[in-house]
Amino acid sequence: MPDMLLKPALPGVALRRWRLLHRVKQNHAAELFNVTQSTISRWESGVQAMDPAAHKRLEQLLAARLDAAADQVLARLVRESPRPIHLICDLTHRLLACSSARAAEFTLPVSELLGRSLWRFATPEIIGNELALDESGWRETCAPPALEFTTGNNHSALVPISQSRCRWTRIPLSDGTAARLVETL
Repeated sequence: MPDMLLKPALPGVALRRWRLLHRVKQNHAAELFNVTQSTISRWESGVQAMDPAAHKRLEQLLAARLDAAADQVLARLVRESPRPIHLICDLTHRLLACSSARAAEFTLPVSELLGRSLWRFATPEIIGNELALDESGWRETCAPPALEFTTGNNHSALVPISQSRCRWTRIPLSDGTAARLVETL
């Protein structure tokens, strides 16, 4: 997957949602991105594309964090689950939390994987389903509750993925970002 995880058509929409959720005016967003207010307006309306540096800054703003108490409870529930599950940032694929059953599948300690993207371990089936998410409305407010699919092996000794049935559930976090619960069925 490319360095920029947001597809070209989405950054302006994502920026506007972020601003509205956090009650940030276009002028303040312009200061954060070191551009003019009119540039923010053009990005949001889709008239002008974001440059790579602004794209990266937007991804940083949208990356899931488990800062709020409710989000930390979610992470605890994932860690304490007896099932092989993990929680990732829906945008960056950074590992946010992992159950013991899932961690037992890894040859790396979870502490070395937390906060790092698991994307490099994706199977072709995971990549294909990821690329189809935006067309399915995955990041919209009325998104499908979950996506189930069959994945193949990734042949990784570090973070192995075996042929199995997989379920992704998108979970909005307290700050408006999203996490993805990944379950092996």
